[in-house]
Amino acid sequence: MTTVTKWALAAAVLVVALIVALLPRGGADTAAKPSEDLAPARSAAALQPCPPPSPAAPVKQLDGVRADCLGDGGSVDVGKALAGAPVLVNVWASWCEPCKTELPVLQEYAKEPGAVRVLGVQVQSPAEDGLNLLAELGVHLPSVFDGGGQAGPVRTALKVPSSLPASYLVTAAGEVRFIANPRVFGNTDQVRAAVAGEGTP
Repeated sequence: MTTVTKWALAAAVLVVALIVALLPRGGADTAAKPSEDLAPARSAAALQPCPPPSPAAPVKQLDGVRADCLGDGGSVDVGKALAGAPVLVNVWASWCEPCKTELPVLQEYAKEPGAVRVLGVQVQSPAEDGLNLLAELGVHLPSVFDGGGQAGPVRTALKVPSSLPASYLVTAAGEVRFIANPRVFGNTDQVRAAVAGEGTP
C-alpha cells in the first residue's frame, strides 16, 4: 500500500467519524416525548400549580429532594416547596382503592376555611394513570410524581410504608409527622382532627 493510499484511507476514516459525531441523537427527542404525550391528560386533570420554593429554611427531612410536578412536568424542590407553613402530604397510587376514597375527601378539606395546604404525591403507577384518576375523581390538588417504580426520592425521605395511602403533616417548623390515626381519611372532620393533633413524630 502506497503512502498516498494510506493517507487517503486515514482521511476517509476521519470524515466518516466526523459525520457520525455530527448526526443528531435520537435520545433527546425520545426523552422529550413523555412530557408531550401527557399534555391531554394534564389538561383534563386541571391540577392546581405545585407550590413554589419558599424563602423559609427547607424542611430538613426533605432537603434537596426533587420530584416532577404532575400538573406541568416541572421539577419541584420538595424541601423548599413545603417550608414555612403547615402542609398535609398525601402519598397515593392510581391502583390503590382506599386512595380513590380518600382523595375526594382531601379535595373537600382543602376548600374549607382554615385548611392547611395539601400536596399529593403519586407513586408506583404511571403519571398518565394518576392524571386520569384525578380527572375522573374531580380532584385538582397540587401533586408531584415520585416515579412509577417501587422506590422514589420522596418515599425514601419520608420512609413511606408499603401500604397506601400514607399521610404526613409537615409543620411550620419543618417537622415531618406521620398520621397513623386514621390511616385513611373518611371525612373532613377526621382530616381536621389529624392536622390539629399534628400526627406522630
